[in-house]
Amino acid sequence: MSSPRRSLRLRIARRSRHVWLSRSLWNRRLVFIVGSIAAALAAVGFALAATRTLEVLGRVLQRWPWAAFVLAPAGLALVSWLSRNFFRGAEGSGIPQTIAALAYPDSAIRDRLLSLRIALGKIALTLVGLLSGASIGREGPTVQIAASIMYSLNRFSPFPHESMKRGLILAGGAAGIAAAFNAPLAGVVFAIEEMSRSFSQRTSGIVITAVIIAGIVSYSLLGNYAYFGRTSATLDFSTGWSVVVVCGTVGGLLGGTFSRLLIASARSVEGPFATFRRTRPVAFAALCGLVIAMLGYVSQGTIYGTGYAETKRILQETGGIPLSFGVLKLLATVVSYVTGIPGGIFSPSLAVGAGIGQDIAALLPPAPVGAVAVIGMVAYFSGVVQAPITAFVIVVEMTRDADMALPLMAASIIAYGFSRLVCPQPVYKALSKSFRHSRATPPPLTG
Repeated sequence: MSSPRRSLRLRIARRSRHVWLSRSLWNRRLVFIVGSIAAALAAVGFALAATRTLEVLGRVLQRWPWAAFVLAPAGLALVSWLSRNFFRGAEGSGIPQTIAALAYPDSAIRDRLLSLRIALGKIALTLVGLLSGASIGREGPTVQIAASIMYSLNRFSPFPHESMKRGLILAGGAAGIAAAFNAPLAGVVFAIEEMSRSFSQRTSGIVITAVIIAGIVSYSLLGNYAYFGRTSATLDFSTGWSVVVVCGTVGGLLGGTFSRLLIASARSVEGPFATFRRTRPVAFAALCGLVIAMLGYVSQGTIYGTGYAETKRILQETGGIPLSFGVLKLLATVVSYVTGIPGGIFSPSLAVGAGIGQDIAALLPPAPVGAVAVIGMVAYFSGVVQAPITAFVIVVEMTRDADMALPLMAASIIAYGFSRLVCPQPVYKALSKSFRHSRATPPPLTG
């Protein structure tokens, strides 16, 4: 009996030495680490560039308020033309493309959805869109950018198994969220709940390692900051349960309606609206830009860009944000996305949620505005993406407000349930099908 056991131990020892001394394995590990760092650096650099771009837009509009009526139509038309002629696959948020790439083992399809060229185009065109005043975010695009960088690693050191290639794409998306929001846990949860809807043992280590590296890079460059600053918003759940129910219901219904509008616009192929958008996309984008400028004028300039500054002011209860902000921001985001320009819905959705919370707080005076706004954020965001755990974790990590954990969790679940009544299918999953069903040239896609 001892001889077979000894033989087994020898085989295990030889295999262990082979694993640890394998040159190809260490080459893949090195390439993976370098790629994770590169993805995190791209996410951080993109975030800083987006902030500077919005600061420039703010200074321009402060000096020449009428400039929006030139910047928005011209800028959106330019982005539409560039994305269709030079950066096919860069349109929309990038999360549907990443999900479609996960579903397709065909390398030709993946190469059209995830590449360094698309990543560069995504960054440049999103920044131009922000400078034009479009109501878009950078977090969704960061997912496709980081996933493109990670997937491109296969060219430098081929990863032998299909599950490892999917793991690279998942890891890139998770690392992008972690670095974009400075929220590592949210990156892991997002990869599980939203992108893959599963988590295999073979890919779990890749995803978690990439998120850890992205978190270290983000912390090193930007510090251990909270995305919206640390809030002290509190709500006694025993007496404020009505606020949670109202926010969850309203946020879920509006979030589901928003998602349904995006899905309908992506699938619409008949009617004058769809015909005009399909046959004259650049003119259509310019017209949408004019509508955005009008909404900006009505909202006192608060609906432009990501909505980050406006959300922070609502959470900190510094005032100056009109009660119409939530509704107008929602409309501006819909108009921005039907153009098909690159840009995400994460930040705008959080801003819409904060605006909705501000309105509900005005109807329920005893409730503090900051607390209701945080609940509105998680409720509307959960209603849009239909990923309640991701919504809850992201908002908690962004505000560092653990005291609100129970109300936020309850509101997120309630919103998810009401959103499913309006929009039975998750928005990213529905939009990704446009890429899955087209093995030729994928159609323009919002999201």
